[in-house]
Amino acid sequence: MKSLLLAFFSICTISVFSQQPATTTAEIVESLQKKEILTKTSLVKNLPFKNIGPTIMSGRVVGFAVNPQNPVEFYVGYASGGVWHTENNGTTFKPILDSSPTQNVGCLVMDWKTKTLWVGTGEVNASRSSYAGIGLLKSTDNGESWGNMGLTDSHHISSILINPVNSDEIVVSAVGHLYSTNSERGVFKSTDGGKTWNKTLFVDQQSGIIEMVSDPNNFNLMYASSWDKDRKAWNFRGDGSGSAIFKSTNGGNTWDKVSVEGSGFPSGGGAGRIGLAVYDENTVYAIIDNQNRRKDETPNTDDDGLTKEQFKTMSSSQFLELDNKKLDQYLLNNGFQEKYKAENVKQMVRSGNVQPIDLAKYLEDANTMLFDTPVVGAEVYKSTDGGISWSKTHTGYLDDIYYSYGYYFGKIHVAPQERNNIYIYGVPILKSKDGGKTFTSISAENVHVDHHALWINPKLPGHLINGNDGGVNITYDDGDNWIKNNAPSVGQFYAVNVDNETPYNVYGGLQDNGVWVGAHNSEDDKGWLQNGNYPFKFIMGGDGMQVEIDNRNSNIVYTGFQFGNYYRLNRETEESTNIQPKHELGESPYRFNWQTPILLSSHNQDILYLGGNKLMRSMDKGDNWQAISDDITKGGKPGNVAYGTLTCISESKFQFGLLYAGSDDGMIHVSKNSGGSWTNISGSLPADLWVSRIVASTHKKERVYSTLNGYRWDNFKPYVYVSESYGASWKDISNNLPASPVNVIKEDPVNENVLYLGTDNGAYVSFNRGESWEAFSKGLPNVAVHDLVVQKDAKDLVLGTHGRSIYIADILLLQEMDTSKMNGLILADIEDVTASRRWGDRFSQWSEYNEPSVMLQFYSPQDGEGTVSVETKDGKQLQLLTVNASKGVNVFEYDAHISEKGIKQLKKEDLKIRKSNNGKTYLPVGEYIIKVKINSMEVKKVFSIK
Repeated sequence: MKSLLLAFFSICTISVFSQQPATTTAEIVESLQKKEILTKTSLVKNLPFKNIGPTIMSGRVVGFAVNPQNPVEFYVGYASGGVWHTENNGTTFKPILDSSPTQNVGCLVMDWKTKTLWVGTGEVNASRSSYAGIGLLKSTDNGESWGNMGLTDSHHISSILINPVNSDEIVVSAVGHLYSTNSERGVFKSTDGGKTWNKTLFVDQQSGIIEMVSDPNNFNLMYASSWDKDRKAWNFRGDGSGSAIFKSTNGGNTWDKVSVEGSGFPSGGGAGRIGLAVYDENTVYAIIDNQNRRKDETPNTDDDGLTKEQFKTMSSSQFLELDNKKLDQYLLNNGFQEKYKAENVKQMVRSGNVQPIDLAKYLEDANTMLFDTPVVGAEVYKSTDGGISWSKTHTGYLDDIYYSYGYYFGKIHVAPQERNNIYIYGVPILKSKDGGKTFTSISAENVHVDHHALWINPKLPGHLINGNDGGVNITYDDGDNWIKNNAPSVGQFYAVNVDNETPYNVYGGLQDNGVWVGAHNSEDDKGWLQNGNYPFKFIMGGDGMQVEIDNRNSNIVYTGFQFGNYYRLNRETEESTNIQPKHELGESPYRFNWQTPILLSSHNQDILYLGGNKLMRSMDKGDNWQAISDDITKGGKPGNVAYGTLTCISESKFQFGLLYAGSDDGMIHVSKNSGGSWTNISGSLPADLWVSRIVASTHKKERVYSTLNGYRWDNFKPYVYVSESYGASWKDISNNLPASPVNVIKEDPVNENVLYLGTDNGAYVSFNRGESWEAFSKGLPNVAVHDLVVQKDAKDLVLGTHGRSIYIADILLLQEMDTSKMNGLILADIEDVTASRRWGDRFSQWSEYNEPSVMLQFYSPQDGEGTVSVETKDGKQLQLLTVNASKGVNVFEYDAHISEKGIKQLKKEDLKIRKSNNGKTYLPVGEYIIKVKINSMEVKKVFSIK
């Protein structure tokens, strides 16, 4: 029946949504070339971005490449944060994938013999943010440069095997597209170092190879596991008859299926993701996510309490006979609104307004249905005859490992020194010393849950390197104690926001790492390890989501975790109040997106909006809610993922109640009367795409921007639109953007012509409201930018990336730029500097000299050599410096020291100046003029040393 329903849904999907094809290989290649050219010619290529961390919570690890002769040197791949290299056992790391077109990693391997690093791009964990890659990358210079070795359309590469005696013989496995079918999946082999590839194993257009391993003593002996899956925005099927184990005895040239019927290994429709480990030619382990239903499962009850399932078949008369105390306990345990007590619920049943089944339906949304599914789950199997026959290693169920999220896990390892020592992991990490008969946990308080990678030292038993959703951990005693190694800034942010404090704080929600807040001027200073005061603070758990800060009191923060679980926090009193809107008994549960949108009204900070499938409004800080719309999505679809949900909300600053809402199924609505009525304004836009942003202009009441995102169709085209008529008609402003799904658009609060954009592969700015776009790049890798915000007072652009934490850039100059000024030289206002007696001095002979910094930002319409002149107000030149300007934005740092000529000028005026210990003389307190001259153009600004 299950397969029949899935087939039916698949047919419906093809007929309804076939207009959203996946991006082709040619389009991806063209996009990469376009981005490279845009980066080189960008007017903002010299605008620096600074990474402010945080690092402590890290991000999802997907693989390791460890030097077998010197295991303090290793490489670690992060799902969307690139590849990092350490030579000191993880004390520090260096990013080495930054020069490539992507930060999305599926696997990596180092050919230590030739010092060649191979990276299979595109994460394979099939998560909501498992980004596609661009094929197989290769570097022979430790990441200084990368070559693309093909398999571009594979999207997600899971394994790379290199013949230890012939580096030209390489075998690669690919999962293929995540959200669509394709043929570039399976196993591929090259015998010429990756120049050409031959596909040697292909299951079908929907089943890829999730893992491939070889015998550590015999490269020719390989096993590969295929995974039959189908992910849609509304449903994930992680099992099917295409999931199986294959074996090769000739180095991957040919393959035989070994998990055949009668072999003892699960097969057919319930077979999910499979992980493999080989000890020798006979001994093979496998772990499978068995999605078949459990047999003879008795519903869990609490002291003979009521269960949800009982209400589904209960008659009204049976319900009215229930014990009130038991019914009240059920209502309390399951989070029903306080107003629902046994006696008044019985009265609702007597009157016919509510049926007993409604007490079950009240609790059932897509997420709870997923967790309620009684599947077999994780199982471990072993073969002692080279895969011919398999037997389960344990009795009973391995509960609390996958928690119904088996698609997110699927690895097993066997210790090279002992065939019975195996490791498995999902949410926890477990070890077995008896070949999988029994397991014990080796998780710890400083080890994050959700594990994805493990390396076992073949020469030192008990030395493990573990990778999880919270970074890297190392143990030398087989998991009794762990070291945390989270130096890289690889946080996977979903959302960021800022407050108006001085210095201002940055808030952000991260994948599986909660919500954090820290000062924007935080430095990467390891002193916190001694004083215990890390500059960012943890304020909420789960998958951290959007953050709204009360602009009257920044201690009042609204934030939460996945599926609409939001709270009002008082950071001063440490109070936390759950504010998630509750539907009424008898109504269908609200549908909340994984990233449920919230918004504090700019007109009144007591008014909060929250989007389910309806738009909710609270007039009292989230204590009470009213739905101010009907369902303004397409109504949802059958599946195990919440769908038909609102994804973004915006309110015009010009009019209270001028509201916009966008949904995950392509709907955009506007209300001009506080939700009294709504108008669909998405009719002329491409259908069925995720509305990633709808933004009411802060410069013109009628103007509104929207971005659509095709990631969940493997459609990477950028969709960016503006309307000057409240959405009645739209203009496409994607123009010269390379293909990459768009996540966010924001107006500059000062200059209406300046727009900022974040995509799955970087960030952009436009100086002409989208007629053309310029790529940011200096200090910013090609990483997914999920959110961005402008701090008005500081004039900073803050980027929340999904893989490289938070970046900040000074946009003072950008705010002064538009097409009417860009034929001439533009110098941004110069921030005053506070004088210090310590300029040019140092704390001791072992420390660095303390030097001031005067940052100059200027725009030049052409390349050229020029000068920076520092003068007194009456025109006496104190310093003259040369500068090489590029067309576009230039940043020049002046250390405020004056020339010998300038010293003489100041001495004539009897000003007290002194030569510092570093030999420099600095500008004294006063007001000065800085002139920038490029070719025949000159511009000047006044600044002060205070």
